[in-house]
Amino acid sequence: MINEQYKKMLEEKSVIRQLSEFATARGGQIGYENVFDYSLGNPSVPVPEKFTEVMIDLLKTKSSMELHGYSPSVGISSVKSKIADSLNERFGMNYTGNHIFPTTGAAGALAHALRCVTKPGDEVLVIAPYFPEYNFYVNMTGAKLKVVSADTEGFQINFEKLEEMLSEEVTAMLINTPNNPSGAVYNERTLRELADLLYRKQREYRHDIFLISDEPYREIVFEGVEAPYVSKYYDNTLSCYSYSKSLSLPGERIGYVAANPRCRDAELISAICSQISRGIGHNCPPSIIQLAVAEVGALTGELSVYETNMNILYKELTALGFEVVKPGGTFYIFPKALEEDATAFCRKALNYDLILVPSESFGTPGYFRMAYCIDTEKVERSLPALRKFVEENYR
Repeated sequence: MINEQYKKMLEEKSVIRQLSEFATARGGQIGYENVFDYSLGNPSVPVPEKFTEVMIDLLKTKSSMELHGYSPSVGISSVKSKIADSLNERFGMNYTGNHIFPTTGAAGALAHALRCVTKPGDEVLVIAPYFPEYNFYVNMTGAKLKVVSADTEGFQINFEKLEEMLSEEVTAMLINTPNNPSGAVYNERTLRELADLLYRKQREYRHDIFLISDEPYREIVFEGVEAPYVSKYYDNTLSCYSYSKSLSLPGERIGYVAANPRCRDAELISAICSQISRGIGHNCPPSIIQLAVAEVGALTGELSVYETNMNILYKELTALGFEVVKPGGTFYIFPKALEEDATAFCRKALNYDLILVPSESFGTPGYFRMAYCIDTEKVERSLPALRKFVEENYR
């Protein structure tokens, strides 16, 4: 018999993916250049030329076995050491290669981190707004995702609500900064207050509470905004990273878990993750991609286009009367819809070939997300459609 749980999931298809498919189909009718598709967070800047050069050099100089054979289950030792060195240099940490576990992107990192520090029945807290796939990432482990309502003033953390929900059953908290969908970046004050609260609750409940930090947008931070490194503030932190956004490599599926050297059983985390892999069928990301990202370190693509696009949209949206918290990073903006029902709002926008994502699945009703990782020229061409949509429906 087919597993009914997965069968049911077919009925809960991602709203983001549905809208992306609609945009593609609509593009087949009128030309995709005429569809203003703000649905999918797919990086739009080119892969850095240095990365391409590294790949070519590896193919020319390394053996086929080294490039295309299985890596060790805990990852390639030299790669892990280079990642650790890069993190230490940039963030003042003291990782060794033993604290790093390479994964298939941030999703793979989260899959391992969650299983590493929870068991079925445990509770995992997340702060709204949050990436909808967290529901599946957490609940499919047997743990239970619990949502802390949003601080809509600035999309930091509503600490009053968080403390109410931080019960003895909570063994982990999942945060995402810079944040998808709001673009908010948790500031130092927020992270210090969060750490103080978690330390206090660990003492009160006499068990560890791990902080799982989802960081695929760590390098996409705008001018004047500081993005503190989460692991510096709280010992029991597992940092989950992906090169998908910084290097525009989403299709290569490469990231890692970095266990804070001060966390509980830090030296065992990578080895434990290798055992988790046996249970979930994840066995080593591609060797050639591990070797390539290790060579480019903290290099990024030309990410400034995202800030350019953000400023264009922020200026237009505020001029049209939208309430918007200005993003500090990522390539998302999260305005409040002009009516209470964000799904109805986004459905009306489709009539203007504007593909916007309603916020209900992000845990914060009444808003919508725009993923502005598209050409700046297209962002500018979308503005007349946005104005017409607002004028004809909400003036």
